[in-house]
Parts: sequence; C-alpha cells; structure tokens
Amino acid sequence: ENGQQSAAEKQQKAVQSRIAAVVSPQISAKDLGPRGIMRQDEENLSLTDRIGRLFGFTQNKADQYMAPWPVVLIFTLAIAIVASVLAAGLIGGLIARLTIPVVWIMLSRTVFIRGEAKRKSVLLNQFPDTLGLIVRAVRVGIPVTESLRVVAREAPEPTKREFFKVADQINIGVAPDQALRDLAVRSGLPEYGFFAAVLTLQAQTGGGLTETLELLAEVIRKRVAMKARGYALSAEARTSSMVLGAMPIVTGILLGVLNPEYMGLLFTDKTGNLVLGAAVLSLATGVFTMQTIIRKSLS
Repeated sequence: ENGQQSAAEKQQKAVQSRIAAVVSPQISAKDLGPRGIMRQDEENLSLTDRIGRLFGFTQNKADQYMAPWPVVLIFTLAIAIVASVLAAGLIGGLIARLTIPVVWIMLSRTVFIRGEAKRKSVLLNQFPDTLGLIVRAVRVGIPVTESLRVVAREAPEPTKREFFKVADQINIGVAPDQALRDLAVRSGLPEYGFFAAVLTLQAQTGGGLTETLELLAEVIRKRVAMKARGYALSAEARTSSMVLGAMPIVTGILLGVLNPEYMGLLFTDKTGNLVLGAAVLSLATGVFTMQTIIRKSLS
C-alpha cells in the first residue's frame, strides 16, 4: 500500500512538473495589471534606486526630467540651507540644521514629482491617438510589432521617444510583452499597464485586438475628458492659491524698495529674524496645504 502511494505521489509530481514547464512561460493577468507590474518593479529596486525614490527620482528616467537630477539636488540643498539659516532665529540653530535633510527631501520630491506629473499628463493626452494609430495599422495588415515602430516614427513627443525605446528593445531581441511591460514601468501610467496586458494576453489567447484597443482608447478618452473638466472646475482655486502665495512676497519686495531700513530690520535684528522665520514658515505651510488639497481633489 505504501509503495502504491509513493508511486502515485511520484506520478502526481511528474504531472505537476510537466504542467509547470508549459504554464511557467505564460504571464498571469494579475501580474500584467498595472499594480502587478509596479509591484515587480519595486521588488527589483537596488539600494541606489531606493535612495533615489526617497528624493523623488529614478535613474532610468533621467532623460525625462527637465534638468539633470544632480543639478536639481544641489539646487534644492542650497534652498534648504538658506531656509535653515532663516529659521535658526525662530527654532534655534541646532534644530534648524537638523531640518535641512527633511526640507531637502521635500523640495527634491516636489520638483521631480511635478515634472513627472506634467510628462504623464502629456503622455495620457496623446495615448488615445496613439491607440488609434495602432488600430489603423493593424487593420491594414501590419503586424503589431511593426505598428509599434510606426508609432515610434509618427507619434509626437514624448510618446515618440517612449515607443522608440520599445522598438529598440524588440530589435535587439527583447520579447514584445517584456518591452511593453518595461514601457508601463518607465512611464508610470496605469493606462500603459492596461495596454501591455491587452497585447500580451491577446498574443497568448487570441481574440479581436482592434476591437479591444478601440474600447480601451474610448475609456481613456473619457478619463482624459473627466480630468480636463476637473482642472477647469478647479481653475479658480488654483489661481487663488497662486495669488495668495505671491502677495506676501510682492508686498515685501515693494516695501524693501520703498523703505529699505524698515525691511532691513527683518534681516539685521534678532526679533526681525523671528518674525521673518515665522512668516516664511506660515507662507510655506499655507501654500503647501492649498496645493495638497487641490491635487488630492483632482487625483
């Protein structure tokens, strides 16, 4: 009896190994979802990448930023040091120096995240037209991989650059599904994750690709329109926050020009340093709070 059970277990293990050999190259829908792709990206991060994420940037996206990331880090560090000097009279020199890393990280993250958000917005606005271009190419008989190269030639920036990288990866032998997953991770857009999932699952299971892509394009167009409507409705609040944030700075500059001695007390007198530090801290807190509320309402 034990021998029969052992033989049955061996046979079951052999069957399971054969099934695993067939199934393992396939990618599950869960792994192809935007969250699954991003989760796999997080798991493969090195220590340098994790430190970069702390400051809000990643090295594989260096070409996407408006300025080189070392320049941004040096610039934000200088601002953090100046802010600590202004705050020294208010909270003490030791505490002010301890706040330098916190302010440095916050400023760096703000700069990088804002720049990346603008790029994502442009990519998202261009994505429905990109899907339409792929659908038209597939309908006339062009293979999917070649349609990606058509996008790399015909699409506007920055979509053109992203698909050019995909075409380069495919040319050097990277599997199309892996190249598309890299595109989703690199862009950070969930919509690119859906696109990668659609093409990869279609390659595995078959089905009408053009109809699926048209449906995806329609959904993305509605999301873009809804986002634009949200920005239009929040225009008054965003303008008010910019005006309220600029008014103290403009008023201070005008008073400094009209009465330099009066404004000079803020920089030469100890009590003036306290008042200036409190004013800067209050203004920064107010602007940050307003911007956070507006951003959360639009996300």
